[in-house]
Amino acid sequence: MKRFLHHQKIFRAEDLPYRTQLVPLAAILVELGAKAEAEGARFKIAQWYWCGVLGELYGGAIETRFARDLPEVSDYVLGNNIEPITIINSNFTANRLLTLRTRNSAAYKGIYALLMRDGCLDFRTGEPIESQTFFEDNIDIHHIFPQSWCQKAGIQRSFFHSIINKTAISARTNRKIGGRAPSTYLTTLEKDAGIQVERMDKILYSHRIDPERLRKNDFWRFFMTRAEELLKIIEGATGKSITRTPEVFSSETEIEDYEEKIEEWEGEKDLVEIVS
Repeated sequence: MKRFLHHQKIFRAEDLPYRTQLVPLAAILVELGAKAEAEGARFKIAQWYWCGVLGELYGGAIETRFARDLPEVSDYVLGNNIEPITIINSNFTANRLLTLRTRNSAAYKGIYALLMRDGCLDFRTGEPIESQTFFEDNIDIHHIFPQSWCQKAGIQRSFFHSIINKTAISARTNRKIGGRAPSTYLTTLEKDAGIQVERMDKILYSHRIDPERLRKNDFWRFFMTRAEELLKIIEGATGKSITRTPEVFSSETEIEDYEEKIEEWEGEKDLVEIVS
């Protein structure tokens, strides 16, 4: 099971979306044995896992889901074309990105892990974030447009504090970023690490960040394009299409018009994982 979680780029207990999901995961891996090691099997198990995480299906009453997951996922892996109920029930809405802001949400942790799983590179070294890099460089979730810069620019906290404006960044890199504008801190990073502009652009792309928007300090266009990129990552992990909501991500004015609705969503209780 540890091997599976590391492959999904989940290295620490605090980054585990749902501890409760480990129970059916362990049972599935034991039931399948060596058959779980095949690439096709690992893909299907990962699909089930991420549907549970991003559909936020393990935060409430879960006994019935446990009972169904073991036989259904095992059969699915072994060639039964009927999708497990967890995959069928999983649903992620585009608007949810706007309300994912803290580790209290399983989906927040999940997107963070998926960015690393899909190959995001360290800002400073340009290396893929593997377990050694993760621990030695103290990789964590940090703002892309710094919080203090956003506040000075008059951008609402409900936007700059969402997962759309965050990614996996080392503590050392985050200190270099400080509260400066992206156009400024990128120049500093490139100079200090000896990284060419073209290479830095590739590193930023690996985080699903549009380099041009970042270099121009264009928060809103960065925000809209990255939201779309994160939705694509989620679709890839779950194998399920997400209905887009153009009125949220189409323009700065329309995004600002959603402020009141976002405040209402903030007041709603998130599904919170059961932490042992």
